[in-house]
Amino acid sequence: MPILNKDMTLCISLSGRPSNIGTRFHNYLYEELGLNFIYKAFSTDDLAGAIAGVRALGIRGCSVSMPFKEDVMALVDTIEPSAAAIDSVNTIVNTDGHLSASNTDFEAIATLIGRHELDPSANVLVRGSGGMAKAVVAAFRDAGFENLTVLARNIAAGGALAQKYGYAFIDADPEPGHQVLVNVTPLGMDGEQAAIQSFSDAQIAAAETVFDVVAFPSETPLVAAAREHGKQVITGAEVIALQAAAQFEKYTGHGLSEDQVIRASEFSRQ
Repeated sequence: MPILNKDMTLCISLSGRPSNIGTRFHNYLYEELGLNFIYKAFSTDDLAGAIAGVRALGIRGCSVSMPFKEDVMALVDTIEPSAAAIDSVNTIVNTDGHLSASNTDFEAIATLIGRHELDPSANVLVRGSGGMAKAVVAAFRDAGFENLTVLARNIAAGGALAQKYGYAFIDADPEPGHQVLVNVTPLGMDGEQAAIQSFSDAQIAAAETVFDVVAFPSETPLVAAAREHGKQVITGAEVIALQAAAQFEKYTGHGLSEDQVIRASEFSRQ
């Protein structure tokens, strides 16, 4: 990586629980491509002040994670279709002080649905109702899935999410039988809920595909159980790599090969 200098372009992330994954992913590729960029993760108790800093300091790109994905919408200048469709932002690009917001989570989920050849006639159960759940549900709707149920403890948010896309809503675990299970909650994420399996063994046994959007760790209790049952598995590591690659291109103008994305993703998890 170049020595820090006055012409270096800064990109950042804002998250309630910052990790090194994005920092290592982006900086690995800056070094490989010889780009005069640097990436740093932050948290904040002053979102408006942080976004004002992005604008005022000429910070080129800003990745946005929970719990800021919705509140940040009021602080930018342009909402691109990928973010407007789900009222959730995960990427901000600063062009001469103009902040444009998009959602590469949505783009990554859509890519994975196609890459893993999920059947649009499948019966899908999505657990969660936050910003990432919006990206997941919208991507499934965009891919032509008609039989999807949103499962969430937050009745207001879960019900609104399901209603927006014409899907069913429940607030308690259903009987096993869904062919595709998708976890979009913090269950299984490093921290206090790391040991919690977000779907039961019976639900996993009845499914064909298990998709856990939790990115860290990539091998959550749900993913481990799904592998033991011999199910097709889609991990949060795949999601974060694809969405980060899309952000990288937006920030730098450089597209990435599949090999570069794989290597950067592996490096980010070391």
